[in-house]
Amino acid sequence: MAGRAAIFAALVLFGTGAALAQDVTLISREGNIVLNGTLQGFDGEFYRLDTAYGPLTVDAQGVICDGPACPDLIAPKATIRLVGAPDAGARLLPGLLRAFAEGRGLIYAPTEAATGWAATILDPATGKVLADLSFQPLSPDEAAAAVTEGRAELKVSAMSDSDFGARPLALDALVPIVAPDNPTPEVSTVDLVRALTGEATNWADLGGPDMPLVLHALDPATDVQRALSERLGQPLAKATTHPDLASLAAAVAHDPWALAITGRSEIGAAKSLALADSCGFPLLPSSIAVKAEDYPLALPLFLLTPPRRLPLLAREFLEFLATPAAEAAVAEAGYIDRSVERAPMTQDGLRLLNAIQGAGEDVTLADLKRLAEVMDGADRLSLTFRFQEGTSMLDATSQENLLQLARLIAADRFPAQALILAGFSDGQGEAAANRALSLERAQRVAADLAAIAPDLRPDEVPRVEGFGEALPMACDETAVGRRLNRRVELWVVPDFAPPPPAAAKPAAP
Repeated sequence: MAGRAAIFAALVLFGTGAALAQDVTLISREGNIVLNGTLQGFDGEFYRLDTAYGPLTVDAQGVICDGPACPDLIAPKATIRLVGAPDAGARLLPGLLRAFAEGRGLIYAPTEAATGWAATILDPATGKVLADLSFQPLSPDEAAAAVTEGRAELKVSAMSDSDFGARPLALDALVPIVAPDNPTPEVSTVDLVRALTGEATNWADLGGPDMPLVLHALDPATDVQRALSERLGQPLAKATTHPDLASLAAAVAHDPWALAITGRSEIGAAKSLALADSCGFPLLPSSIAVKAEDYPLALPLFLLTPPRRLPLLAREFLEFLATPAAEAAVAEAGYIDRSVERAPMTQDGLRLLNAIQGAGEDVTLADLKRLAEVMDGADRLSLTFRFQEGTSMLDATSQENLLQLARLIAADRFPAQALILAGFSDGQGEAAANRALSLERAQRVAADLAAIAPDLRPDEVPRVEGFGEALPMACDETAVGRRLNRRVELWVVPDFAPPPPAAAKPAAP
């Protein structure tokens, strides 16, 4: 208590004269330290105040609260304000929060809201409001400012941000859409980029009829549009803009020569246009391809958290996101959940065909035979690992995948099975160097796993393999294709060897 009081004393003035208009006053139990400020929140353990010294978090056990805004210490009401991407905020969050509340035996009740939506969580026995929930659609910059300044607790975003923590929320896939009667059979990634950036302006440039191409898009300030521009490496050409994905899809469905990019969950009455790689590899937005980020326009959705203590209920909701009940709510909303998917490698003939067709001159028959031998009898898991561009650090999605893998191993989810971390590279450079680099990437993932799960037994640590450029997911002619090819996959193979005996305990004295 003395240490806490010393820190408290270093932050506050010994007096009340500068804060007559503030909501609350916190007084140390000794009575000689006074802190005035506007109450931003109380989670049952800590007060969060906006003060003349900036935002402060104060342990409730060490102070007495005085003022009309002081909360009920016995049953504090949490306030959870969410802001950000309008489509995910409106479609995904209400169902998730309802599942979260009902899973705890509480009542989720929608309420009136001027914009976005609002709800309360109630105690069924007393009817007491335990939490006020709300969502307000804001641009990425406005949402970030609201969370930073304490006007909101969580930001819904299609992009991670180094200034915030990131909790994976769900997955979606960006897909090209056209009107239902558009006769164009498919579009390549290269031609799609040409159309989106204004280089191609006629459907004939994309293998369709000789008709002008009409581009539709979201407002440039939206999360999804920013995420798309980031993938393209440049802004989109001038287009007819729409405030959200639902109105975008509706407009495209009624325009026979329109083209747009939308989320797989928001196609509506429009038609999805088949997407192929520049080398002809089909790119399918299946759930396992999106989860593994093999589909080039996979779109992870995050809840971004500020570097401050959140209300207890908000922290519990973030933990709830990793549960099967949350995954069911995500799927019900039309998004792709983050549960681990598993597929036999024998059903993955398309990838093997791509491997044979796309193998460079330096990939030998022996390389392909070694790959086939390791793949024989194996299943692939959707947990795939990729690195931040130009670094040896896993990206945000892969870091979460690593935590999920550690949890699965700890829960003994792979009995009589062995794990393989299979590294792959793009086809740039010499084949020998690429094999070494792919092995190094797999070893880095294994080392990161050992760092977060130091109690793993030797037989639980995945073995590592490096196959270089032998199994391309896409064509190396584009930056997107090269990024898809640089990855570490997780495979599972049968292994009936008994685990090593446990270390003998010392005899009792």
